[in-house]
Amino acid sequence: MLRWAVIFLIIAIVAAVFGFGGIAAGAVSIARILFFIFVVLFLISLIGGLLRK
Repeated sequence: MLRWAVIFLIIAIVAAVFGFGGIAAGAVSIARILFFIFVVLFLISLIGGLLRK
């Protein structure tokens, strides 16, 4: 999940450099959503691991 967020962030940076504002904005929003999903799943996994012990 984090890998896809980084990929979309790189796509957004490249699109912004070449002047494709709409594509860059879309890629940034997708990257942001994937990053927050990653953080939530990571925290759930961390809490679940602590509760098992």
